Amino acid sequence: MAKLRVMYRTLVFGAGGRVGSRLAAHLEKEGMEVVGCGRNACDLKDLKALKNVLLSSGATHVVNCAAVSGLEACLDDPETAHRVNAMAPEMMARICRLEGMRFIHLSTDYVLDGRRGGLKTESDKCRPVNVYGESKLEAELRVREEMPEALIARVSWVFGNPERPSFPEMVLRKALNGEPLSAVADKWSMPAWVEDLCGWLRFLAYESDASGVLHLCQSGEPVSWHGYAVTALKCAVKHGLLPSLPPVAEQKLDEQAGFRDARPRHTAMSCERLASLMERPVRTYEEAIDLAVARYASDPTFLSRIS
Repeated sequence: MAKLRVMYRTLVFGAGGRVGSRLAAHLEKEGMEVVGCGRNACDLKDLKALKNVLLSSGATHVVNCAAVSGLEACLDDPETAHRVNAMAPEMMARICRLEGMRFIHLSTDYVLDGRRGGLKTESDKCRPVNVYGESKLEAELRVREEMPEALIARVSWVFGNPERPSFPEMVLRKALNGEPLSAVADKWSMPAWVEDLCGWLRFLAYESDASGVLHLCQSGEPVSWHGYAVTALKCAVKHGLLPSLPPVAEQKLDEQAGFRDARPRHTAMSCERLASLMERPVRTYEEAIDLAVARYASDPTFLSRIS
């Protein structure tokens, strides 16, 4: 394996983001050569510049973690969302196909039909309800058309990078500061621990030729934001971050004043195909949250890093 690693050079787009930054660090720790490309290195709206970056990178593998992911940002500027989220991945797929690079593009559960409950498989219907989801579904279609052997990895509710805090980190911060807590209880998905996610992506990049759409998330039953918050807080009590479990008020999705674009309610994904590819079970989201919170409890800088 050591000899093979020398041959690999992985270009990671979105290397300054929640997933891309951890993925670049993870691959480097595993001995891979990584070229990180963040916003300052390449404006993904500039397709000519993007093409030049790809052709000059010397990469054998390309992982696209970059996106305009803010729903209201996409609503306010759909042209930028279209170029970054759909046209840029299409260009990546085209160059990767022509140059023989392995290409993994990160997508989202927000492309799925969110009208019914339960876990969604890769073959279930897509029906995005917002500009962000529409741009990401367009990317999936463009990538598959341009490069059928590419892998489209849908991810959801990524947590575990305190440098880029997400929902559970912010809930813990508020709880540790004694602030009142509340969370939406009528929207469901499936969390993904960034540490597991990086391991899955490493496996899929270097040890698998899987193509098409693949769901990357923890196992378990669909959980609401409220359930997500309570799980993280219970783990915080278990590991000594909190003396007792604080109350978490239940909110309704339709009552969120800051949400100007629609959110799908039911987008929890099944990870059965992932487990089959790896030939081992996928950790449950409860286990993953517990491991992440245990790390936070052992880190005296945790609170200051997410403030």
